[in-house]
Amino acid sequence: MDADELDWNRTLREQWEFHWNHQLRARLDGLTDDEYFWSPVPEAWSVRPRGSSTAPVQLGAGDFTMDYAFPVPVPAAFTTIAWRLGHVIVGVLAARNAAHFGAPAASQETWEYAGSAATALDQLEAQLDVWLAGVPGLGDAGLRDPIGAKEPFPEAPMADLVLHIHRELIHHLSEVCLLRDLYLHTKHATNGATR
Repeated sequence: MDADELDWNRTLREQWEFHWNHQLRARLDGLTDDEYFWSPVPEAWSVRPRGSSTAPVQLGAGDFTMDYAFPVPVPAAFTTIAWRLGHVIVGVLAARNAAHFGAPAASQETWEYAGSAATALDQLEAQLDVWLAGVPGLGDAGLRDPIGAKEPFPEAPMADLVLHIHRELIHHLSEVCLLRDLYLHTKHATNGATR
């Protein structure tokens, strides 16, 4: 098979779907609220009950807000699982689903951030479902079309955005898994005794 015969749309989807189905989804099972909100360092950005944040900016429209700052500090703030999931759900997926696949409008300012791990995972799965239903509809021809003015690089082909979103998902959700490992090994001594 040569490159002209390759189903590029299927290949791009399978990149993410394989990672999700065989490496990532099971690693998110059983995520607790304690893990979701846990911070291994002081002053980490998180998702917090409205009015309880000391971050310069609190994003969100519901009972919980996400810590932020403009401009983003250097070095960037450390972030909790709650923050990372909020970023993936809204900034990576929901905003793109709205811009490209007809999903309801979504932004960090208007999102109702999850106050529990279970709700966050439900939001993640819902946004992934929209993304994975939208990408096949592009077909191979749609992957070649320019992304358009809704993205920072409007002349880039849509395939670039699909690859970018998949990199973001793999990157940030791998960080979530690492934080789960750190939580587990920080909460328990090497001999099995609780610290």
